[in-house]
Amino acid sequence: MCSQEEINEFGFESSDFSNEDFMTNPSLAMDACFTAFDKDGDDRLSLAEFALICRALFRNDKGHIYVVPSERLDEMFAVFDKNEDGYIDRDEFQFCWNQWIKTIVRPISAYLIVDVQNDFISGSLNISNCSAQQNGLEVIDPINKLLDTVDFDSVFYSLDWHPSDHVSFIDNIKQRPIHPTSPLNADNAQVYDTVIFAGPPPMKQRLWPRHCVQDSWGSELHKDLKIVDQGIKVYKGTNPEVDSYSVFWDNKKLSDTTLCGQLRMKGATDIYVCGLAYDVCVGATAIDALSAGYRTILIDDCCRGVDVNDIESTKQTVISNNGVIINSREVKAMVEGRDRRPELGYKLAMELKNADSDLSKNNACRRQSQPQQDRPQ
Repeated sequence: MCSQEEINEFGFESSDFSNEDFMTNPSLAMDACFTAFDKDGDDRLSLAEFALICRALFRNDKGHIYVVPSERLDEMFAVFDKNEDGYIDRDEFQFCWNQWIKTIVRPISAYLIVDVQNDFISGSLNISNCSAQQNGLEVIDPINKLLDTVDFDSVFYSLDWHPSDHVSFIDNIKQRPIHPTSPLNADNAQVYDTVIFAGPPPMKQRLWPRHCVQDSWGSELHKDLKIVDQGIKVYKGTNPEVDSYSVFWDNKKLSDTTLCGQLRMKGATDIYVCGLAYDVCVGATAIDALSAGYRTILIDDCCRGVDVNDIESTKQTVISNNGVIINSREVKAMVEGRDRRPELGYKLAMELKNADSDLSKNNACRRQSQPQQDRPQ
């Protein structure tokens, strides 16, 4: 790896990635970046030169350089070396610049505040009564502080919004038949247990106290939570026959919420997730965000959960899927593109790789489906 002094000799520093004038002249910026890191002047970038770009790109606002593991560096380089000749030429770099570097430097952020509702804080499903004994009220101050100090591109509030006959309520357990394979039946199941309803199809369901019933006090967002003028509310769990932990999808992936379309309309690249409960709806939402291809950031001190072991499991799942877990004090610099994490860069590169692979497969399918006489010879 080259030193910072060696990087500066190329005429391109980490601060250049954040320079407003530089970024408003995209063609100039792209050419300047390519030329700066093409240290041998052969009009192409080697793996070593790409590593210099990553060294300048992945660092925080205090100058700390994040180390990119060599195997990940190789994988990311391969995404942009489309002709597999061992170099990134100017045409290939244009794709790298437009689809990767610009997103890393100028992300479009969505702040997703999950289920900060009365029932989870002081009502029928007060999480402080669960095994972790965490106080849901403690998330409100740090969440509000971020709303006051960080300029997110969009803000979303999710609400559990259940009909009174919802499948997750333990007092509704006798309304639906239990599957013969269920470890518990309607007579011996207790709150927080898991049963299997007959369906069809058979469906595992954790049983909860009645909570967040539509238009009830318990379903309202807590009075101390700041609601911004342009904030968008997303309602989930509205189908009585299926639960919905994630703000994206119900638990059976039968239908999505309005969030998917709203994020596409906003052009969001990065999703900051927080709220209640850490190991249930927050975790499910973060994992679905990663599955949907978003660069996903979980804000640890803005979450509280139900079970300590499940919270740790949630964290490990997020990290293993290339998400990032941070403290709220780190959010502002990341939203502003001054703190750029390699995990999120790797995540984006792998999404670009998958999209390119899917496009190639679709093109191949279209070619195969052409009438024989219309196929190119």
